[in-house]
Amino acid sequence: MKKTVLCLSLFFFCSISMASDFYVPTTISKEGQLFLKENFSHELRDKSVIPAELNKEGWQQMQALSNEQVKPLNDAAVSIYKPNIKHDVINGVPVLDIKPKNWKESAKVLVYVHGGAYVAYSAESSLASSVPVANDTGLRVISVDYTLAPHAQFDSITNQVISVLTGLKQKGFKMSDIALYGDSAGGGLAAGSLLKMRDLGEELPAALVLWSPWSDITQTGDSYHTLKDADPLYRYELLLKPSADAYANIKDQKHPYVSPVYGDYTKGFPPTLIQAGTKEIFLSNAVRLYQQIDANGGEVKLDIYEGMWHVFQAFSFHIPEAELARKKMAGFLENKLSSNTQR
Repeated sequence: MKKTVLCLSLFFFCSISMASDFYVPTTISKEGQLFLKENFSHELRDKSVIPAELNKEGWQQMQALSNEQVKPLNDAAVSIYKPNIKHDVINGVPVLDIKPKNWKESAKVLVYVHGGAYVAYSAESSLASSVPVANDTGLRVISVDYTLAPHAQFDSITNQVISVLTGLKQKGFKMSDIALYGDSAGGGLAAGSLLKMRDLGEELPAALVLWSPWSDITQTGDSYHTLKDADPLYRYELLLKPSADAYANIKDQKHPYVSPVYGDYTKGFPPTLIQAGTKEIFLSNAVRLYQQIDANGGEVKLDIYEGMWHVFQAFSFHIPEAELARKKMAGFLENKLSSNTQR
């Protein structure tokens, strides 16, 4: 019997006969158990390879293919939640302006930077993250369509995120009404951009939410090794290492704007919510970033989910754990954003 599964060359869907050979914990929801059984296998994960020596055209072809192959997941999110989506440009950077169904005019806005190991996806091909979040938080979401690596690297990409935030301020939004969220590589990009923004002397947004942040793009941290065989999505050397090298030169890969776990959090940083699962090699990224912020006096909450995989809130947006995580995210943002509702 054929099942629709996540083929892991770059998180895309295909039809293949495959049963999961990963441990399925009974401590997660039945829906989560079923998703894990039907969508993951070591064989698929270990096909998650970026070809060596890709030229510019090769990267573009791979990126176009990854966008096309996640289309069913994104189409499903749009069909279920029925948002209003339009293309826009803010301060020279292309974005998607996503308003949840029945959205009411508000000054509050949530800026989103998508994941994809810095080398894949776009604002449009990451709607499975941004659309459920817009629905569950009730917030207008501005999804940043930043330039992918290797066509740009960390310095210019972080500048694009900062440009969107400062552009919103120029449009009349208050930073106290703006929050930022990112998943996976987008989580690392969000945190790194705010460190850079702070160091430039810019006012920072009111809050930050990170899902499974890639906060250290080097293979540093306990779970990169202890969960190497348990993570159903990633093998570092096959997908993440080539992506890290495309995003930043090796000498820069522990720069705080690249790997924010090495940042200085004594100088102020927005209140931060970090969510991750116990089944992902990025678990240490979440724990280490939490400890770095917390130990230096920052306001941060670490929210870990039993048996969950990388960015479960989006890749499996319908399961109870994903709905709970987004509900807790909504409560965090409601508490941190100002009470202003009118522009």
